[in-house]
Amino acid sequence: MPGKVFLIGAGPGDPELLTRKAARILECANIVLHDSLVGSAILELIPATAQRVDVGKRRGLRLLSQDEINSLLVASAQEHATVVRLKGGDPLLFGRAAEEIRALRAAHIDFEIVPGISAAFGAAAAAQISLTDRRLASHVLFSTYSRAPESHVLPLLGITAETTVVIYMPGPDYTGVCHWLLESGIASETPCLVISKASQREQSVRRTALSQLAALAPLPAPALLLVGRVIAQQSDSPAERSLLFDVLSQGDSSRPPVS
Repeated sequence: MPGKVFLIGAGPGDPELLTRKAARILECANIVLHDSLVGSAILELIPATAQRVDVGKRRGLRLLSQDEINSLLVASAQEHATVVRLKGGDPLLFGRAAEEIRALRAAHIDFEIVPGISAAFGAAAAAQISLTDRRLASHVLFSTYSRAPESHVLPLLGITAETTVVIYMPGPDYTGVCHWLLESGIASETPCLVISKASQREQSVRRTALSQLAALAPLPAPALLLVGRVIAQQSDSPAERSLLFDVLSQGDSSRPPVS
């Protein structure tokens, strides 16, 4: 009988943010297929008796194609009782879990999904920012940045001044994502926050306005980009705090438009 595959979310990187179930399964894994951006402290929890395979990518160089990863998962389940597919954040959000699930189902391999804290929530917690605020932001948009010419889809989703936008994988150069967001109708003065390696020892944070994002030196991956008025909650700038106060005191009808 084939073994069982566990699609596990490793969270943003701090091992204390790993769920108890994820840690328990990891301790008895026979083989772990992990992404390159899983935090080093999480990888240290993999038992020495387990086979460890890095299936991620670095600087655009993919070690294995997704089809090869799918095949490796199926083959590993034929040889091992407990197979762990370890992904950063949560496996069901920009983790390509859907493709792996289809492959496992097609091969009649038993599997289980163990959710993790998404990088977006880890980053927001690290920056002490609420992604929603009943006075400022009523909804959140999670997206990735694609460099493909046909990727301009944000305007179709009805972005307003009350939208907090979270961009996964903003890229090694913020020029493209900056233009993409501006073309999507987001106001140039909208506050932005880039958080690198959220919750880890090497965590770093940079604040700017969308108009200045392209000039910002890129931070190491994994990084997230938060865009929206809620970022002003964390601001030390008197001008930004004054604008935030004006928005709160004047009410919904006088909130500045997106563009």
